[in-house]
Amino acid sequence: MAMQAVLTAPREAPARRAAVLPGLSIVLPCFNEEANIGRAVRQASDAALRFSRRHEVIVVDDGSSDETALVAGRLATHDRSIRLVMHADNHGYGAALRSGIRAARMPWVLLTDADLQFDLFEVEDFLPLAMSSDLIVGYRIARQDPLGRRVNAAAWNWLMRCMFRLPVHDVDCAFKLVRRDLLERIELVSNGAMISTELIAKSLQLGARLTEHGVHHMPRSAGEQSGSNPRVILRAFVELSHLRGALRPTAHSAA
Repeated sequence: MAMQAVLTAPREAPARRAAVLPGLSIVLPCFNEEANIGRAVRQASDAALRFSRRHEVIVVDDGSSDETALVAGRLATHDRSIRLVMHADNHGYGAALRSGIRAARMPWVLLTDADLQFDLFEVEDFLPLAMSSDLIVGYRIARQDPLGRRVNAAAWNWLMRCMFRLPVHDVDCAFKLVRRDLLERIELVSNGAMISTELIAKSLQLGARLTEHGVHHMPRSAGEQSGSNPRVILRAFVELSHLRGALRPTAHSAA
């Protein structure tokens, strides 16, 4: 039987370093992140080196019109642990995430973003939770996004909790640590923002053990956000209508 989700708070003071993961794939889906991707890859590599025995950083360029792929490709030529997956056209956040998941080869997968709004070293706080969880979902502490986007996100989270009884407070938080063997059992189909709801709902349907943990959020310093784009929002609702029947409500409740 699946365990009820557990909500945990961020640590108040530095804790003793936890055991490292046996292997970690960090997936960075990106679209027009030329100004951020170099630092994002370096931070991902540094965090993975510190907290896992083996690692890889997978950059998924979703048809960027800038030089995101060029910057990532240069990094990959000098470091075999960095891999670049390219989409010829822009297919959406969900499609990029699915490509990164398919490419992942390590026992654990960190699904995050390349916009530098998270400190990837905070994965250290997830390590003790990984001993008893299959999926650890971050929630943003003091979210640093424009007011309009925060209002939209609150409404979307409320809708997802009501429709699918998801035991999470921040379904779209781009800081999720997942066992790869769980991901291999899930057929994800969303191309847009609905991918996060689909991942959590289908994981719980399989009896996955889920824990929530807070992560600090930072303002975007470069590049443009796409989450409030009307086309992105419309796609999310279209995919919601298509997936509503498949994503039956879970038996969990928010902690």
